[in-house]
Amino acid sequence: MHHFRYAKGQLYCEDVPVSELVSQHGSPLYIYSSKTLVDHYSRLDHALSDLEHLICYAVKANSNLGILNTLAKQGSGYDTVSEGELMRVQSAGGRMDQCVFAGVGKTEQEIEFALRKGIYSFNVESIPELERIDRIAGRLKKIAPISVRVNPNVDAKTHAKITTGTYENKFGIAFEEVEALYARIARMKHLEIKGVQMHIGSQLTQVKPFVDAVRKMLPLIKRLQASHDLKFFSIGGGLGIVYDPALASGTAKWWKSSEAKGILTPETYAQKLVPLLKPLGLRILLEPGRFIAGNAGILVTRVEYVKNTGQKHFVIVDAAMNDLIRPSFYEAFHEIVPLKRKRGKSIATDVVGPICESGDTFCKNRLLPPVKEGDHLALLSAGAYAFTMASNYNTRPMPAEVLVQGAEHVVIRKRQQTRSLFRGECLPEW
Repeated sequence: MHHFRYAKGQLYCEDVPVSELVSQHGSPLYIYSSKTLVDHYSRLDHALSDLEHLICYAVKANSNLGILNTLAKQGSGYDTVSEGELMRVQSAGGRMDQCVFAGVGKTEQEIEFALRKGIYSFNVESIPELERIDRIAGRLKKIAPISVRVNPNVDAKTHAKITTGTYENKFGIAFEEVEALYARIARMKHLEIKGVQMHIGSQLTQVKPFVDAVRKMLPLIKRLQASHDLKFFSIGGGLGIVYDPALASGTAKWWKSSEAKGILTPETYAQKLVPLLKPLGLRILLEPGRFIAGNAGILVTRVEYVKNTGQKHFVIVDAAMNDLIRPSFYEAFHEIVPLKRKRGKSIATDVVGPICESGDTFCKNRLLPPVKEGDHLALLSAGAYAFTMASNYNTRPMPAEVLVQGAEHVVIRKRQQTRSLFRGECLPEW
């Protein structure tokens, strides 16, 4: 559930009309609900209360300091994939000893930074990386905490660009090679085995792939426990959200409907996984991002033109693929709603941005209410993998970001100024 809804014909974020935020801060504009972030984190945390566990929020989903700080206050750990993300967590008040460092391409500088900061564990993805961490830890006279990311070769049945747990993907160590590798690690002087990690993919809305992966991993985990002092098992992230219908899924009523039957929830997730995991006696780590932040945010955009070609009805808006690339990159669905309820017959509409790319499209042939120049639309489910994937393509400044709490709000990122985009550039002297 989330805290975006219509009231008196207007779209609200918690207790604030979205139109008021746009009037104050312009468009395009990212808006986040603090209560939704906290509710999603707390709900997952509570569902897993029978396990010793740590939720490590995936910073890549939404890395704004205001978001990270909101979760830090809940006791969250963090899943990071760069020195920059670690710096963000530290600046936001997060604990370094609750950070895991993932990613297949950690540089020497990043490894040294993470070791000096005292992170909880490296998720190691390859033998060369393992050797690099050992070498750097030795130079620094430190012991590096590590877990190996195991590739269980389980097809998560998700989008090809966000599946991570098969042998065709670049991630982790092949399942069959793991035991021998742990025996090798035990002989390395500057490494400490802390746990085992896996991650099979993102945006999973059924529990079965998680169950299949955990069941495959359990015999391996038990054998490793017999030989090594494991502290944790990280089962990764990947919990999906409802993109369609995003607005309706904000209510408890919708979750009781037949439409919601079978969709993954924290409760169904825990119901299936806790009985499998509890007998291990290990700390269980999770790395959710989208589940916590996805439906906690929206992107508001202004209608600039309405264009009819005789064959197509285009609504041209001021947001573009550089602001929200998911529809262009993943063919992703984002529900689009007006800030004020509209009357009139729905029209098959392409909502498009101003960039000169055919892929600068947010939806095609979608039945939407009629709108006019100056109206505003909200693209829902834009709290994760939205702003973090934004760019300055076409020398376009990135939008402002606003965080709402009850009837209050704060700008957590100022709108970029166009001149700042090329302030660091120089004209050649020759």
